[in-house]
Amino acid sequence: MKFLSFCTLMIVASAVPLTASANDFPTTSRMEYVLECMKKHDGKYEYMYKCSCAIDEIANQTKFDEYVEISTALRNETLGGQRGAEFRDPAMIKTMASKYKKIQDNAADACFIN
Repeated sequence: MKFLSFCTLMIVASAVPLTASANDFPTTSRMEYVLECMKKHDGKYEYMYKCSCAIDEIANQTKFDEYVEISTALRNETLGGQRGAEFRDPAMIKTMASKYKKIQDNAADACFIN
């Protein structure tokens, strides 16, 4: 009986690291998101938890490489001038920005961010 319990425990323990690392974003990227999110909400302490929840939700919905691309598209789509045209004009950039906005809105709703 002890052997069976030990085997069960080892199987469960070996599966946990695989689950935890799925869609894992670098800590610095998560912190950057949380700090920017908190800043948007007047630095209120309660938003540390809400914004952390939001980046976790975003990480569940997209891979990190895609997150970098689509969040950059949204962040830079309002750049002015000739150089900003690369981020304003192409349909692909608008689609990427729209996708990120939708993901971000869903995360905000799930985490009670106004």
